[in-house]
Amino acid sequence: MGSASKQSAAARRARIEQLRQEEKRRERRNKVIAFTAAGVVLAGMVGGGIWIVTDANSKDDAKKAQAAASASAQAAARQAAAKTDIPGVRTWKNLTFNHVTKKVAYPMTPPVGGDHNPQWLDCEGKVYDKPVPNENAVHSLEHGAVWVTYNGKATPADIKTLSSKVSTTPYSFMSPYPDEKGTVTLSAWGTQLTVDSAKDPRVNQFFLKYVQGPQTREPGASCSDVGVMP
Repeated sequence: MGSASKQSAAARRARIEQLRQEEKRRERRNKVIAFTAAGVVLAGMVGGGIWIVTDANSKDDAKKAQAAASASAQAAARQAAAKTDIPGVRTWKNLTFNHVTKKVAYPMTPPVGGDHNPQWLDCEGKVYDKPVPNENAVHSLEHGAVWVTYNGKATPADIKTLSSKVSTTPYSFMSPYPDEKGTVTLSAWGTQLTVDSAKDPRVNQFFLKYVQGPQTREPGASCSDVGVMP
């Protein structure tokens, strides 16, 4: 009877030890699985992060390359335009450029140069909806701006096209000019072109050649607002 009891106790201890070993093995397997899963997730996160960073860098590089290509094409177009004579362009030489605070009687309409007000107009792609003072506009031309004017013959489509062009072009400005003879007039310092429609290809040629072009008396001078209100 005592012997049987001892054998039963030994069997229980053996069974308990077996269960403990099995539990340890399960714990080890669970840890391995957990570490493996964590490794997979981490690898995915790292890989995804690298992909996101790489993709973002690729997009940035593409944008920079596109901007550089656009700037290069624009520079090439400007260089080509500078060497090309635009049919119909009129020029004036030996224009005065004194600063005055009085009204000036200009010999051409709209004026393309001469004595002018000490303050220039905002010409950073500014579209005015009413006439602007000649004397301030001429000062902006001295800084290399192109001034687009139009009279009552211009169609709404003309005005829309020209406004879009001017508003995206630094060193340009636009305003109505009821007294001018031509439908649309483009003016730069000492230089002027009259066209019948905004669709005339010479409009773009004029912008390419004369926005901060060779006629500019003060290259690099500001074209931002100085408080002049037409």
